[in-house]
Amino acid sequence: MNAQTATTDLDERPSLLLVDDDDTFRGVLSRALQKRGFDVMTAGDVPEALTLAEANPPEYAVVDLKMPGGPSGLALVKRLKELDDATRIVVLTGYASIATAVEAVKLGATHYLAKPANANEIVAALNRTEGDASTPLSSAPLSVDRMEWEHIQRVLTEQDGNISATARALNMHRRTLQRKLGKFPSRK
Repeated sequence: MNAQTATTDLDERPSLLLVDDDDTFRGVLSRALQKRGFDVMTAGDVPEALTLAEANPPEYAVVDLKMPGGPSGLALVKRLKELDDATRIVVLTGYASIATAVEAVKLGATHYLAKPANANEIVAALNRTEGDASTPLSSAPLSVDRMEWEHIQRVLTEQDGNISATARALNMHRRTLQRKLGKFPSRK
């Protein structure tokens, strides 16, 4: 393979923006996605991702939902869709909730995956164009802990991620809310 062919092959690879604040996870996933045929740009936070996306809007994006020190991945999803409505976006999160999944999809995300998700699951989600009506329904109701988590997430979304406003809306002390948000949600 000569240099001209290598350049052409790279130019034909679809561009993908990977945004996650975990350096190790971002590096491993970046390499895995490159092996699966993507030209990957990476960013550790929303401002860095916006700079990259505004310079070169990606065809695909994998966005972590919760990142420290700034806007959430939801703000990035919205901006990516404004830059190019055809961008296919998968939102990843270790803090999955119904409220954030609904908001991500409303803002233009193609799919929403709970961490840990592997590269094959992410690529499959990026390529999905329709929902799956055969997805099994849970026969068990949500636990009280999970219902509380979902309610907190819904109110947090309504308050645009503002923890103080959310604590007031829930009639809860701010530190108590922060402690609850720092815990991972129960699975069911």
